[in-house]
Amino acid sequence: MDTTTTQALPDSGLKRNVGFIGLIWASTGSIIGSGWLFGSQEALKTAGPAAIISWVIGGVAVLVLALVHAELGGMFPIAGGTARFPHIAFGGVAGASFGWFSWLQSVTVAPIEVEAMIKYAQHWQFAHPWLHTVVVNGQTQQLLTGAGIAVAIVLMAVVTVINLLSVRILANTNSAATWWKVAIPLLVIIVLAFSGFHGENFTAADGFLPQGAKGILAAVSTSGIIFAFLGFEQADQLAGEAKNPKRDIPRAVIGSVVIGLVIYLLLQVVFLGALQSGAVQGSWATADFTKYTGPFADIAMAAGLTWLAVVIFVDAIISPAGTGLIYVTATTRISYGLSRNGYFPKAFEWTTKAGVPWVGLVTAFVVGCACFAPFPSWQGLVSLITSASVLMYAGAPLALGAFRKRIPEVERPYRMPIASVLSPVAFIIANLIILWTGWDTDWKLGVAILIGAVVIVLNNVFRGATSVRPRWDWKAAQWLLPYLVGMGLIVYFSDFNTTAPVVLFPLWVDIVVVAVFSLVVYFWAIASASPREEILRTAADVRDVEESNVLEPVRH
Repeated sequence: MDTTTTQALPDSGLKRNVGFIGLIWASTGSIIGSGWLFGSQEALKTAGPAAIISWVIGGVAVLVLALVHAELGGMFPIAGGTARFPHIAFGGVAGASFGWFSWLQSVTVAPIEVEAMIKYAQHWQFAHPWLHTVVVNGQTQQLLTGAGIAVAIVLMAVVTVINLLSVRILANTNSAATWWKVAIPLLVIIVLAFSGFHGENFTAADGFLPQGAKGILAAVSTSGIIFAFLGFEQADQLAGEAKNPKRDIPRAVIGSVVIGLVIYLLLQVVFLGALQSGAVQGSWATADFTKYTGPFADIAMAAGLTWLAVVIFVDAIISPAGTGLIYVTATTRISYGLSRNGYFPKAFEWTTKAGVPWVGLVTAFVVGCACFAPFPSWQGLVSLITSASVLMYAGAPLALGAFRKRIPEVERPYRMPIASVLSPVAFIIANLIILWTGWDTDWKLGVAILIGAVVIVLNNVFRGATSVRPRWDWKAAQWLLPYLVGMGLIVYFSDFNTTAPVVLFPLWVDIVVVAVFSLVVYFWAIASASPREEILRTAADVRDVEESNVLEPVRH
């Protein structure tokens, strides 16, 4: 390799012993999670049988975003890279903002897993008082009651205590849980496909396409489709330990998304085909199947497959609980890292003797419990997570564009093809998903962003002169506020805001507006990115922290 044109960043010190199977399994195990329990039902409610198209759109959208992460993960094999790529490219303002988006996405996963467990628990009589059924915007939803919120808080407490006491045990059992999480959906697909398939369901109720294109697009973000694909980035997070990252990372990322897409498409098809005729009368938004609290288990029971229902009910505890445990752990590490970077209060670095960041753990518990009030349903909370996730992912295409321009000579184990086209397309896709989520969710995300800004500003004021002072680099992030405000205004005046005083951007026009706005922000961000020397220095600083690979005990 010509050393005059190619520069390698400081070695991460990681051992390259992870092969292709390990990489693709890491991403696939993260993609096939608890989202399969409700995604098919929610998508069918929103888009009718055309939900199949929604899954294809969601899978392709995630695949483009995943390819961006494949290149960045090879360049910077660091934990939590999704949130830290903007930090390297644009300095502290962008780093703090996308770090907050990452923490927000992570802290809301455990509550949604708890809600998933409670919904499937409705099979038992004792759990009935925990939920009540309402019709919201013409769709049936099961919302937590006061008793349900109390049970949810108890479950959150259990998850928190386990993280405090048994993190090592949890890590050791993760591999077995992954095998289980993938095997059960495959079992359900096979059994339901051969236990009575009703092809006429595809044109039942109010037709194949009851809500038109709007229903298809809304289902992508509000029904758990994008949520179901979250975790694809796990393979490129292991780039520094891959035996052959240039060959294996893109194959693992693409392969895991394709595997996930095939499984979710088949789940949607068998869910629709296995429904009894009485469950699909009327409209897809209000038919009897919308009242199922354990969708696949209820279908199995109706088909006389009691044993399969029992397996699904067991999975409805194991899969959500395992995912919730892992994400609570991840949340505490994100807040620890944000504190080490100077964005969060110093208290988030306080750890127990076992090295658990206990302040971050308690905060994750409190914030997670608070989510049950404004988001008492699985569908409502999944919309917030989707928006927060794609907002976090949106920083990656911007970082890739900046790196291609500022540090083109740095070695890339994997180089995304036609990045000049796919990178801005990835940014457009992320913003379209935010649009399709709708104003009812996005304004709440906006409030959460403002809260994060207040936390970061107050921390900077009161943290102390001797503490870490990040390089804010306001100039490099001059595009950030106009981007956030601009997206908010577009969503507010779009067809995806049912309370808009006037719709300035009807369907299709809003897509064009988002695309044009995204391109303006994309090239603005690249033009204002940090200088080459600052990017390399920040990357080296991040690597130094990575190499320590420990949480420093600061006991209180």
